[in-house]
Parts: sequence; C-alpha cells; structure tokens
Amino acid sequence: MNKYGSLLATALALMLLAPHAYSQTPTERNKTMSEITKETKVDEAHSFSEYNAVVEALQPYIDSAKTGDGKLTRSAFYDHAHIVGSIGGEFYNMDVDAFASAVTGGGPAPEVQHHIAWIDISGPAAAAKVEFINWGGNRFTDFFVLYKHDGQWKISGKTYDSHSNN
Repeated sequence: MNKYGSLLATALALMLLAPHAYSQTPTERNKTMSEITKETKVDEAHSFSEYNAVVEALQPYIDSAKTGDGKLTRSAFYDHAHIVGSIGGEFYNMDVDAFASAVTGGGPAPEVQHHIAWIDISGPAAAAKVEFINWGGNRFTDFFVLYKHDGQWKISGKTYDSHSNN
C-alpha cells in the first residue's frame, strides 16, 4: 500500500472509531467541562489580587530603572536570584548583588518607560514579561520568574534581551 493508501486507511479507521471514543454524551461532556472551568466570584477576586501582588513585587525593580538605585533593585529579588543576558554582545551571568551594583553604576534613567506585557500565575509560582525602552539608551525585554514564600512575592531569576544592542 502506498503512503496515500495508508493515510486513507488511517483516516477511515479514525472516523469509524471516533464515536466510540467517548463514554459520555456531548451534553455530559459540556457539563463536566463547564464545572471544571467555572470560577466563583471568590476565585476571580483572588486571581485579581494575586496579579496585583505580582505587579507590586515587580515595582521596586521598575522604579530602580528610573532612579538607578541598586538597593531598590536588590530588594525585589531573593538572595539566590540570578540574572542572565547580554549587552553589546557581552554575555552577563550575575548574582543579584552584582546586578544591583550594575544598576547603581548605570545611574538614573529618568526617561525610561516600561510596559508589563504579561503575568502568568500558577499557585505560588509566576512568570512576567516587562518591556523597557530608553533605559540607558537601550530597549530591554526582561523575563522574570517569581515565587511567593511566606505570603510575599519576590523575583527568583531574570533573563533579558537588549534587542539592537545585543
């Protein structure tokens, strides 16, 4: 049998077997799915609250871009945090203290603008993408991994792209 015959036989078998693949009626399947995905008002309020808490955890880092305050940057990160990326073709692999010193050394960037592109939360884990433009004359895309421990969100790691200056 050539390859088209094999494809035709497979498609025919799937069409014949597909109706038997489900033990539930379509109505029962839809009911089950809506029960699984239905959020209560409490769930929605909690989700909104957690999103805002992650934004709040990112804020010291965002503010330090404008001020050049490395201590403020440092306060947003866990002690174990690592920062990886490159600028001008030079690869950087820094612990959080070295990164905070680099922010201080770069000085203030009063014209910097930022945009939180997305935040994704699953329980105590979260990821965020933040875009910066005109931070020391550069555009950056930062990807953060955050974790909530003892009720507080902090940045566990960051990787970044410096776009045209990479």
